[in-house]
Order: sequence, then structure tokens, then C-alpha cells
Amino acid sequence: MKTIGRYVRPYTLIVAVTMLLKLAAAVLDLLIPSFLARIIDDAVPAGLRSGIFFWGGIMLACAVLSLFTNMYANRIAARTSSQMTRTLRHDLFSKLSYLSAAQLDQIGIPSAVSRLTTDTYNLNQLFNRVQRIGVRAPILLIGGVTITLIMDPALTLVLLATLPFIGLLVRFVTRRSVPLYTRQQGILDRLVRTVQENITGVRIIRALSRVPHERSRFEAVSQDLSGTEEKAGSIMALTNPAASFILNIGLVLVVVTGAYLVNAGRSTTGNIIAFLNYFTIILNAMLGITRVFVMYSKGKASALRVEEVLLMPEDLPVLQAEAPVSSPWHIQWEDVCFSYNKRQDNLSAVSFALRHGETLGVIGATGSGKSTLIALLLRLYEAGSGRILIDGQDIRTIPRKTLYGKIGVAFQNDFIMSDTLRENIRYFRDIPDEAIRQAVEDAQAGEILQDKEHGLLHRAAVRGQDLSGGQKQRLLIARALAGTPEILILDDASSALDYQTDARLRGALARNYPQATKIIIAQRVSAIMRADHILVMDEGRIESAGTHEELMKTSSIYREIADTQMSLLEGAAHV
Repeated sequence: MKTIGRYVRPYTLIVAVTMLLKLAAAVLDLLIPSFLARIIDDAVPAGLRSGIFFWGGIMLACAVLSLFTNMYANRIAARTSSQMTRTLRHDLFSKLSYLSAAQLDQIGIPSAVSRLTTDTYNLNQLFNRVQRIGVRAPILLIGGVTITLIMDPALTLVLLATLPFIGLLVRFVTRRSVPLYTRQQGILDRLVRTVQENITGVRIIRALSRVPHERSRFEAVSQDLSGTEEKAGSIMALTNPAASFILNIGLVLVVVTGAYLVNAGRSTTGNIIAFLNYFTIILNAMLGITRVFVMYSKGKASALRVEEVLLMPEDLPVLQAEAPVSSPWHIQWEDVCFSYNKRQDNLSAVSFALRHGETLGVIGATGSGKSTLIALLLRLYEAGSGRILIDGQDIRTIPRKTLYGKIGVAFQNDFIMSDTLRENIRYFRDIPDEAIRQAVEDAQAGEILQDKEHGLLHRAAVRGQDLSGGQKQRLLIARALAGTPEILILDDASSALDYQTDARLRGALARNYPQATKIIIAQRVSAIMRADHILVMDEGRIESAGTHEELMKTSSIYREIADTQMSLLEGAAHV
């Protein structure tokens, strides 16, 4: 909770003002029963109407002032808690954005979503409740007890005898509820993940008639969440009734004791009525405090989850750069090894080198480590051993902004925003429209603009649902080309293109981007057969390397892939 506390400190002054306003309103509320006692004990027996109106007017004035003071303080509390939460949510989002891929894998996307939404909402409610009730309720409790102690110590002792039971109740509820709310948030992560998977895969789910299965899977997670909420709610449901029961027993004892005291002439009717009013104030104050503890239970569970992210250390720090080394190579890998689970290598002893403007093709079976090469070059993960160099400089010494400024990348399945095609290609970079149009032409996406009435100003649907797979891929390639990168990475980014369009794309890249070093990951031999170097990956290792002609002679894996694809093309042509 210490980390969360730093988001409260900038608002210390305004929170203090809110507390003072709440204090003033609480004092006004505490004065009202004493004025009522004066009316009953002094003005009514003497038949003084002026006294009744005078003290009644003061009571009304106190009530009105208390009302407006509370309203104003509540508005300040709502605004302050919103500002605190906005800053916290901004920092949490920023932290999540800069986590390494390994750290994000550890948290999980669904958990990140729920921490950014539900957990920050719970903290917002905690900030708000503490300001609104956290000061007012204790003041009413302490003030009420103090005044009643002055009015009648004997009756106050009856009241104080109930407070330890309330304390034990609050302690019991808090200790039981915090673990349940923590577990509840974990189940909520699973629920978000299930919904996310169903929304993303809705087409394949329907195509394979798996809707009943997915519904039952969702219901199982939902039932688990509902059961945990019910258990936590059952414990919390004890709070108000149990507290009311304890305090109402005390109220009965006060009435009975008060009746004996009045009968014995040791107290007055006005005192007893005022005492009952104070007892009601104390009762409501205790219930308010228990509500704060309920919110605290949720808030603490959420705070721990948010803090876990905020306190994550920087996983991929930029190291101190060594003296510049002149190198003939643009990209160089030196015996690089990497493991996702830190037990078994996913890449082993990978070494290759590319000069400026050269093209590297990478091919291999699914799971052979092709995309892992790209993840390491982008420094989404850190290599376990070995070095990756760009222009002779270890990428671990290159600031992220500088590194990413050198690279343009298009993945097979990337996101399309619900925005214009121009903004999807520009992606908030300072790129002129001329460069965007040129990138569109080079990516063979010109026909997309011709098909759309507004051209670049056409607004794409959510996730690009109004675009075909090939159109999406060409827009993603245009996005990568628009920044005129030094290094162009196409990670199976042309898999949805027909062979003719793919060939035109490769021709445009060779003509218009001769200085860019290109890394093309593909499943089709035709996409990489003209590359300067080709790597054949197999189980995380480079099985063989060379040109197309060399690999057709030396690599059985490459030759098998090429022969299979060529025979399929010939068969399709005959059909």
C-alpha cells in the first residue's frame, strides 16, 4: 500500500480541506441533540414558545449547514478520488506498455486488463469512501461518546460495553474477506480471458459448432466467480446486521437504565432523549466505519495486484555503450541462445550476419524458432547468451526509441484500429501523405483505396472486419514501409497474398528500398528464393544456410518444402 500512498500525497492539502469540512459538518450534527435536550428540559416545561423557536431555529440552521457542507465536501472527494485514480491508471498503463514480453507473459493479458479496470475502480471507491466516511464516522463516534460521557457516565458505560464486540466483528470480517477478494480478482482474470478468447475466435467457434462447449466453459468460470462473490458477500452481509444487533441491544439497555435513572431523579427526560439521539449517531457512525472496512478489504486486494505491476523492476535495461566499433555488418548474431521457460532452449547457437541492403529469408516448420528470431531482434525478450549487433553495437546498449526507429515490422496477424486507413498506416508518426501514398503503392495496396469511396480517409471497422485478410496484410506492410526503415521485417506478412501480388511486392521492395536490410519470414519458398541468404530453421537451430540454389543441393528439409510446394502449384495449374 506504500506505493499507492504516493498517489495520495499530491492531494494532501485538498484532502485536509475535505476532512476539515467533514469535521465541521460532524460537529454541527453532534450539537443538534443537545439543543433538543434544552427544548425538552427548559423551554417546554416553562411554556416558552420563544425558547422553542429559538433553539429549533438553531437546530434547523445546524442541519442546513451540515447538509451543504457535506455536499460540498463529497463533491471535492469525488473529484479528488477521480484525479488520483486517473493518475494511477495512467501510470499503470504506462508501466504495462513498457514491460518486457516475458513480464507481460507472467502477468497475462486478461489479468492486465482487469487490473487496469476493476482494480483501479476498487481503489477509486476506496479513495472516495475514506474521504467521505473515513473522517466523518470516527468524529461522530468519538464526539458522540465524549458528549454522552459528559452528559451521563453511567449510560455511556452501557454504550462502551458494546464497542469491543463491534471491534471483534470488524476484525473477523476483514481477516476473512481480504483473501476472498484477492481470489475473486484472480477468477475475474480467468473470466476476462475466457470472454476475450470467445470474442476473438467467435467465427471458428461457430464454424466448428462449439458454441455449447464455450458456453459451458464460460458458465463454469462464471459460477466459480459467483460462488466466491457469494462467499465474500455472505461474510460481508454479517457486518451490518450483526453491528445493528449489538448496538440495538445496547440501545435497549440504555432505555431501561435511563428509565430507572429518570424515575430516581438522577437524570431528565431531555437528557435521555438526547442520549438516544447520540446513540443513533454512534450506531450510524459504527456502521459507516464497517462500510469503510468492507471497501478497504476490496481496495487492499486490488492495491496489492496493482502494486505488483508498478513495482516490477525494469527487465531490459539499456546497458552502458562500449566504444564504437567499425563493422562491415549491418545485423550480426553471435552464437545466440534463448529459452522461454529457462529450462529448454528455444533457440540454440544462432549465428549469421547481413550487410546493408541484403535480404535474409527464414523458413522452417511451425515451432522451429522463426518468430523468436524477430522477438529477440526487437528486444522484446533478452537473449540468454550470445550477442545481437546492429552496426557493430550491441542492441542492449541501444535506447528503445532509437532501436525501434531503425525498424519497420509487419506481422502476419496485427491489429487494425477503428480509424481512417491513413491513420492506420501513419500510426501517430510524423509522416507526410506523399510518403504514405508511396508506401501504399509499394505494398500493393493501391486497389484498396480505389475500392473505398473516401480512399485514405475511409474509416476501418473494429479490428478491420470490413477488410479481407490480404487487404489487412498489405495495409500492415504499408505501415512498416511508411517510416522508411533501415531494417524491414516481414514476419509471414504476405501469407494471405496470392503469388502474383507477392511477386510484385518483392519487386517493389527490391527497387524502392535497396538500402533497407530485409528479413522475411515465410512459409512459401517463392517468397524467399531470391533472398541473398536463407536460413532453414529446425527445432531452434539453423539446420542449413545459403542461397536457394545451394540449399536445393545441400538441405533435405528445404528441398522437401520446395518440391512439395512446386508440385502443389503444378497440380493446381492442371486443375
